[in-house]
Amino acid sequence: MTVSIDASSLTPQPERELSYFSKELSWLSFNERVLQEADDAKNPIIERIRFLGIYSSNMDEFYRVRVASVRRKVIIYKNNGQLDKAEQALQVMAEINQKIAQMAVKFDAIYKRAFNVLRKNKIHLTEKEELTLTQINWLRDFFENKVLRHIAPILIDKKVDLVSRLIDSATYFYVGLYRQDKPTQYATIELPSDKMPRFIVLPSETKTKQILLLDDVLQLFLENIFKGFVEFDSIDSYSFKMTRDSEYSLDEGIDDSYLEKMSDSMKQRLIAEPVRVIYDGAMPEDMVKSMKKHLKHASYDNLVAGGHIRNFKDFINFPNIGRKSLENKPIPAISSKQFTAYNTVFDAIAQEDVLLHYPYHRFLHFTEFVRQAAFDPHVKHIRITMYRIAKNSRIVSSLIDAVDNGKMVTVIMELRARFDEQANIAWAKTMTNAGVKVIFGNSSFKIHTKLCVISREEQSSLTHYAHIGTGNFNESTAKIYTDLSLYTADPIITKEAIKVFELIQLPYRQYEFKHLMVSPINSKERILALMDNEIAIAAQGRSGEITFKVNNLIDSDIIDKLYQASQAGVKIRGIVRGMCSLVPKIKNLSENIHIISIVDRFLEHSRVMVFNNDGQPKVYISSADWMRRNMQDRIEIGTPILNPTLAQRIIHILELQFKDTMKARVIDKHQSNVYVKRGNKKKLRSQLEIYQYLKGLEKQDG
Repeated sequence: MTVSIDASSLTPQPERELSYFSKELSWLSFNERVLQEADDAKNPIIERIRFLGIYSSNMDEFYRVRVASVRRKVIIYKNNGQLDKAEQALQVMAEINQKIAQMAVKFDAIYKRAFNVLRKNKIHLTEKEELTLTQINWLRDFFENKVLRHIAPILIDKKVDLVSRLIDSATYFYVGLYRQDKPTQYATIELPSDKMPRFIVLPSETKTKQILLLDDVLQLFLENIFKGFVEFDSIDSYSFKMTRDSEYSLDEGIDDSYLEKMSDSMKQRLIAEPVRVIYDGAMPEDMVKSMKKHLKHASYDNLVAGGHIRNFKDFINFPNIGRKSLENKPIPAISSKQFTAYNTVFDAIAQEDVLLHYPYHRFLHFTEFVRQAAFDPHVKHIRITMYRIAKNSRIVSSLIDAVDNGKMVTVIMELRARFDEQANIAWAKTMTNAGVKVIFGNSSFKIHTKLCVISREEQSSLTHYAHIGTGNFNESTAKIYTDLSLYTADPIITKEAIKVFELIQLPYRQYEFKHLMVSPINSKERILALMDNEIAIAAQGRSGEITFKVNNLIDSDIIDKLYQASQAGVKIRGIVRGMCSLVPKIKNLSENIHIISIVDRFLEHSRVMVFNNDGQPKVYISSADWMRRNMQDRIEIGTPILNPTLAQRIIHILELQFKDTMKARVIDKHQSNVYVKRGNKKKLRSQLEIYQYLKGLEKQDG
């Protein structure tokens, strides 16, 4: 049964005092903060344009995940006769559509301002109509020798199932071939931006440097593609792209391996139902009708007309062909002298716990942790969980080297890391073929921990060295995501870390964790208990305080406990990068809750909790956000920071972020993204201050 979804007749309800903010609208509010960075004149212009690309990429994911989820709810509720719930979901869709329309207007205005600034800096994104004859001749040679080999048009007829042929979020051109002013043939062409650069630097005889989009190169020589194959008097083309539902289901057949089932599910995603088709608003009506017909969405409510540039996400990689000052000055990663002062990483960790903060510290310290373990004759077993892996992973290479050196290597591989499934399947096969013991966990829980334990024989017994962190073991993202990593040989922590691997492999047994927060065993229970302790302290007239930093805050149990703590007089401060369903500063509910969000050159990714505990702070870092899925549907780890010096270091870093007067926004009940008021305070950009703080600590240690 097909259910038509049409939220266009609905209008968002008038604003009212809410206890919870819609997670979908909150996510859009986060992406609006990204858009603010594209409009911030204090950012170098190349970085501003790249933020436009990040915004666009984020919006694609929003449609694939969030919008797709709301649409599925509408369909399920209507099919089940739950019309009230279907109406609520349609109302959410109407609010989403209104917010996206407002943001689209902002995007267009910011785009124009940014590219005007770029032009003032002697870099021009050129239109094909502005090309000189010399440039056209150069481009003709470029097209014939570099581009044409990648072009394979789809000629559209009744036999072609266009929906199944299109790749999610790729850029396409819908082409009309005309004879005597009537369309005789339609076709689609995929822009080969995955095989060559999207931005073509043109030869220029002036001081202004010119960039032409690959899109324009293709359109400029469109006739050359079809001549001799299709008869036409004229030809026209307009860009479009399709975004699919990212959800998929697994066949539960007992004869298939988990890996085979995952591979099949990826095929499902390739033909999943579209949730958005966005096209060049200048496309003629006859083309629009043909496209809707062949995409099988005549009544489709998310067919959106836009500007002529599709897939703005590629602008994340917009090249700087001008002065170095047009992009961020590199920040050299810091070496940890706690590691470099010793011959081996194991000597360093045995001496004292080590805390690193990426990307300020070198991720090389972790790759060295695994590399040394791969050939150290005393190392017997390496255990590691892997969620997202870099394209050229030195970590995987070291794990394979360890197997070659006769060591036991156990890798817990999560195949369902959204949008990285195909890569993880390939990595799993590579490691399995090399002799690594690869375990896929179980179908009930995603394995989202950032855990590595190396077991080393010392004085006739095994000593365990653990890494527990907030970020993935990924050399690429470690350069742009802020994350914390604890290295410890403390048996209080390492023995429980070993038990987490047992939990993953033997989930039917009962496990108790006294120190680690482990989802789904005890994370939420432990967090709520620590909050209750602050409530009890406040009730006795002393200072109850909760400070936290997460990517997303939408778990209703945790939010309700924070509301209860606020009403009890507990001082609550939070840093939430993305979705925040908690509504601060509501009278008699959340008056004592202050939340900010920081968007800057690095993506804030670490999860931290600090409970004042009557002046004896309890500090935790964790892989888990404050979301239901992280508490109940995933295996996650949070660890206490037992070393007082390291705990105070984390507290100081959080304080620097709460003092940010340049990149921090206040999360209010309107989610209006107002910047923190500077007042008489000095300008402080927390990411740069944290870097200087950590750099200074390393000098002190020296």
